[in-house]
Amino acid sequence: MDQKVRFAPSPTGYLHEGHLLSALYVWAAAQKWHLKIHLRIEDHDQSRARPEYIQSIYQDLERFGFQWDSTSIQSERHPIYKAALNKLEEQHLVYPCFCSRKQLEAENPKSETGEIIYQGKCHTRFNTQSKSIDEPHNLRVIIPDKVIHWHDELLGDFDENPKLQCGDFPIIDRDNQWTYQFAVCVDDMDEGITHIVRGEDIRSSTARQIALMQLLGQKERPIYLHHPLIVDPNGKKLSKREKAHSLRQDLESGISTEELLGKVCFEARLQPNRQPIPLNEAISMVCNNLISI
Repeated sequence: MDQKVRFAPSPTGYLHEGHLLSALYVWAAAQKWHLKIHLRIEDHDQSRARPEYIQSIYQDLERFGFQWDSTSIQSERHPIYKAALNKLEEQHLVYPCFCSRKQLEAENPKSETGEIIYQGKCHTRFNTQSKSIDEPHNLRVIIPDKVIHWHDELLGDFDENPKLQCGDFPIIDRDNQWTYQFAVCVDDMDEGITHIVRGEDIRSSTARQIALMQLLGQKERPIYLHHPLIVDPNGKKLSKREKAHSLRQDLESGISTEELLGKVCFEARLQPNRQPIPLNEAISMVCNNLISI
């Protein structure tokens, strides 16, 4: 079986420099470890996903010269998610949670990063039978209370307990949509992803995703690599929610792909200046940065 890495943007806006850096790391990892590349469109959030953003992902990547071996789109994979949900339900690992956002904020502690650590009210102290299933609710998965040891190829070793990090987390939200944490785990297992390369902002999701994949019957854990981020002048990561400047805007204004690649490699401290570089050299530059791993 081929070993495989994935690039998985969400079509909730146009790609920006942060996506370009992440793509460089994914393609560099593929070069270093001789991996197939899978392009996944993560449109699980149907309230924000747009067809024009999906089309732009393909177009923008092609303009830079990126090539991939296979593709998938989450909105076409509902039967696969439903089968995974059934597996959890058969193990009695799923329960409805009727807590509102206001209740969650008021009744649960928060982590140092501000994340709510759900204490399991609807599982341990709440009689769900007294609530109509038609009332707004999400579905949570019961996560075991145990430490997950995992290794990051850039950042080293981690020992984390998802029960203490976030508690039982939703796999279907109150709008009846599959959540990111659930869909990405099912996808990675079903699509045979052996290497997960993504930004450091997702690192805190790793232990909970490992725990969920174990519940779903995962036999072999993926290799993880979380790369540094490009940040704005205020030190915040680039994001579509914050209206980060898009690659498309730059390309349409006449800036070349080589100039953008040089800029991103400079901002990521991969080269000492903004010298324009072609895609193959940018990928090799990132690969050289990983060569000591």
